[in-house]
Amino acid sequence: KNLAELEKKAEENLIALCEEKERQQEKLCKLKREILLKEREQKLDEALDKQMEVLSSLVPVCEQFKEQYKSFAVSLDATRHELPIKNIHIEGDMLTYLDELQKQLTITQELLTEVMPSNSEESEKACSALKELKETSQKLDKDLQRSFAQVQNLSFEVSKEVSLHNQRICEENHGLDVVKHWYFN
Repeated sequence: KNLAELEKKAEENLIALCEEKERQQEKLCKLKREILLKEREQKLDEALDKQMEVLSSLVPVCEQFKEQYKSFAVSLDATRHELPIKNIHIEGDMLTYLDELQKQLTITQELLTEVMPSNSEESEKACSALKELKETSQKLDKDLQRSFAQVQNLSFEVSKEVSLHNQRICEENHGLDVVKHWYFN
């Protein structure tokens, strides 16, 4: 009887020990996962530190590049608007020269507007006459092309008729058998 009770208690203890073993194994697996995660985080932190070390030395270079690029863009913008001048001697500053040139161009434009209205009616008449002349010439060109095509067709027909007429005369003069040898030999 004692033996049965001892076996029962031993079995219960064994089951409890197995359950405890499973819990401990799960706990061990969790701890292993945490350790692996911490090791990965540590490696990533080290890699990040190395990158920060390398990149921190590049920050001043990037700033210098930005400044140089801005000055380059400003100089490019300034030179883009300059007029190309070749073999022209300009006394003094180019901006004063351009201002003076602007004044002269304004005066020229005013003079042209004064002169133009008197000639505008004549220009309109000449322009309309030119348009009519152009339309007429285009129409004549089309008619000539059509006539030329007709003359070519007529010439072809005449050549064909002359050739057939000459063939008929040769057949009558020399006989059909002789002419056949000329064409089909």
